[in-house]
Amino acid sequence: MVSDRPIFVVGCPRSGTTMLQLMLHAHPRIALPPETRFLLAGYSRRAEFGDLTDPAARRALGEWITGTHQFGDLGLDPGAVVEAIVAGPPTLGSAFGTVFKMYADRFGKPRWGDKRPLYLRHLPTILRLFPDAQIINIMRDGRDCVSSLKETPWKPAEFDTLVDYWTYSADASLLAARRYPADVYHMVRYEDLVADPEPHLRAICAFLDEDFDPAMTRPHRIASVAVPEYKTWHTMTHQEPTTERVARWRSRLTEEEVRRCETAFGDRLAKFGYRPSLPVPRSARMRADAKLIARHRLGPARSAARELWTQVRTGQGAEPPVAARLTTRQRTG
Repeated sequence: MVSDRPIFVVGCPRSGTTMLQLMLHAHPRIALPPETRFLLAGYSRRAEFGDLTDPAARRALGEWITGTHQFGDLGLDPGAVVEAIVAGPPTLGSAFGTVFKMYADRFGKPRWGDKRPLYLRHLPTILRLFPDAQIINIMRDGRDCVSSLKETPWKPAEFDTLVDYWTYSADASLLAARRYPADVYHMVRYEDLVADPEPHLRAICAFLDEDFDPAMTRPHRIASVAVPEYKTWHTMTHQEPTTERVARWRSRLTEEEVRRCETAFGDRLAKFGYRPSLPVPRSARMRADAKLIARHRLGPARSAARELWTQVRTGQGAEPPVAARLTTRQRTG
């Protein structure tokens, strides 16, 4: 049977998620949009949308989605999206999935999904919304991720925060590899993918139960130019995979920054096949891990408290319907 399972691309920021998204989007059966960013925000606010069996609640949810900042990048008619959500199954995942499906319909493709690095640390949420989802995790050398983050205009002020991005992501990847079966979770290394794209894209297609298409090795960046009456024109820029960004950290991080990275990463680099450049005392790694564990515990505690307060404030202790009912597996359970 031809698969219609949703596809989600995840990874640390600056690890190559956009490149992988474009490679998958080049497949004749797969359409993945640019980052939408409404999914996690909507899930955290799910109690506010009320009873989705009520068409008025679905309409309000649809209007909230179409009013989010990145929605315009999809080139979809907001009114048509709202009406499709109202007419669709009464669950949160179905509303989100309807948007992704309509984006795929624009390209005449049956498979849809989304790409966002942050999803890596929220995989239980993704799989709760889309129980049949397939996750593709792209992994990159943490030192290269940090050096790239350091150069972005939106980088956080603290260097240690950049280091934490990769450390958290590495831990989430290790957990996912243990937790999820082979037909749900697949990992590919950035360095391997850019060095020899075809065999790794073939492995991804086998994971997705799709035939490999050579167009995937020649992805194009799609840039919106104008959206008059929600009909989007695009410019297409060829994006050839290249190894020129591999190991750039050697010239872009100072020796002290490399030491701070490798101390915090501990043995995580080696677990993903990357060789540390400096010897790091075991005591330094233990102190770095202890600080990271403390930050790990504080973040989820704040998130859980915020979610509980939202439910109390809105007077809704009961969980609204969440799982999507759009694909073959979703409808059959």
